[in-house]
Amino acid sequence: MSNRYKEDFPILRQEPGRKPLIYLDNAATTQKPETVIRAMEDYYREYNANPYRGLYEISVKATDRYEEARSVTAGFINAKEPAEIIFTRNTTESLNLIAYSYGRSGLEEGDEILIPISEHHSNLLPWQQLAREKKAVLKYIYLDEKGSLREEELEEKITNKTRIVALAYVSNVLGTIYPVKNIIDKAHSAGAVVVLDCAQSIPHFPLDVQELDTDFAVFSGHKMLGPMGIGVLYGKKELLLRMPPFLTGGEMIDYVAEQEATFAPLPQKFEAGTPNVEGAVGLLEAINYIRQVGYAQIGAVEDALTAYALDRLKQVPYLTVYGEDSRTKNRCGVISFNLEGVHPHDTASLLDADGICIRAGHHCAQPLMKYLGLAATCRVSLYFYNTKEDIDALIASLMKVRRWLGLGN
Repeated sequence: MSNRYKEDFPILRQEPGRKPLIYLDNAATTQKPETVIRAMEDYYREYNANPYRGLYEISVKATDRYEEARSVTAGFINAKEPAEIIFTRNTTESLNLIAYSYGRSGLEEGDEILIPISEHHSNLLPWQQLAREKKAVLKYIYLDEKGSLREEELEEKITNKTRIVALAYVSNVLGTIYPVKNIIDKAHSAGAVVVLDCAQSIPHFPLDVQELDTDFAVFSGHKMLGPMGIGVLYGKKELLLRMPPFLTGGEMIDYVAEQEATFAPLPQKFEAGTPNVEGAVGLLEAINYIRQVGYAQIGAVEDALTAYALDRLKQVPYLTVYGEDSRTKNRCGVISFNLEGVHPHDTASLLDADGICIRAGHHCAQPLMKYLGLAATCRVSLYFYNTKEDIDALIASLMKVRRWLGLGN
């Protein structure tokens, strides 16, 4: 199964004398196409300047490109206007901003925050800290044996005390796609706002914030072909207008006196200091690349690869897959598994000897690991530039791991 997209990614190209790289850790970060790399290089070569602050040509161009990135991002997720897009460092900072700025002003003692047990620490710790500070109650929705949310628990745990429901669109451990539209509707019927972590979903399928009617959505550039250091926070304008600034400093002000200040309008109110222009430019080009390939094509390739990977993993003796172990409509190509008698770190290290990159550990989801009765897992995560040959190489290496460690076949 050849893949024409691999040639667009310099790190994945097979070159003479270079060790083959089989990259299967796309949930951690994706590789970058040539167009993204060149766009960021062009920024530093041609118009490196501080945006908003200069009247000279290259500063104006830096400002224009930064705001172009905002406008394109708004269109990409169907936000009503660019002012609803706040650039941050990453998903983690976006979630902390919401918890700090919305949560501190919007919660009272006894109010409830509801999240699934499967959440990444980035979508757990900010709410845990907020609940402690505001004397609110942090509640969890638990999963069934296949990693799906228990619908009956959702009905029971969303109450008239629920103020915030925060969840990932896709689990970074199990690959489960959660029924977020249903959850958003139930949360809204109880008067709660919804914070949607799209870090693991937006690389794979579209996000339409108006269709979902989510109140907030967050994601990172580096998980969708863009650079590290650029994140996105979408918020409904009426909510963002009510929220106080998260950070204060340059460019987020309107007027400053010795003892008081007024703040800039959206979105600058939440973007203190010199912005990450090169990151925004890289994100812009990543979005352009995804649009060029098309989510339909990305989905078709990934569906086939995920089905193939799950089938091949079943052929490995003593291997257990966690979550949904067959290709269904409610999962992505994030697959967690373990080999009996082998620590995940040992598995990952031995695969690395064959040039295969996977993740091993608790995946920043320790409460989920405890709930599943596990200390850690191996995780393979696929993207559209992967191939069946990549999966065949993975299986061939996995077949050798127990033998390498003296555990038989």
